Amino acid sequence: MFLIVTKYLIPKGFRGLTAFPFVFVKYRRDKENTVFINHEKIHLRQQLELLILPFFIIYIIEYFLRFIQYGNRNLAYRNISFEREAYDNELNAGYLKKRRFFSFTKYINGTKH
Repeated sequence: MFLIVTKYLIPKGFRGLTAFPFVFVKYRRDKENTVFINHEKIHLRQQLELLILPFFIIYIIEYFLRFIQYGNRNLAYRNISFEREAYDNELNAGYLKKRRFFSFTKYINGTKH
């Protein structure tokens, strides 16, 4: 994992972006934020499982489906299965050690966050 601080690659309203093997952060202080970094490491694992490119294709498709479902950009983003897994487990520093392959799939259906 390579951590890079840049305010130019991060979309407005977000603090970070992960594209294997890079984690781009908007604010230098987030390099030391263990919860934030754990969230991004979960995305790295998801990307590896799906061989990177399919992750982004599924991510975008799911975002648009969630946007149609909820009619709200933030709710759509928060309910993408990849994001739900990352947000639900970002406080658990040991999560990636016990995480099973394709764990994001159990977040595809469910209630909105």
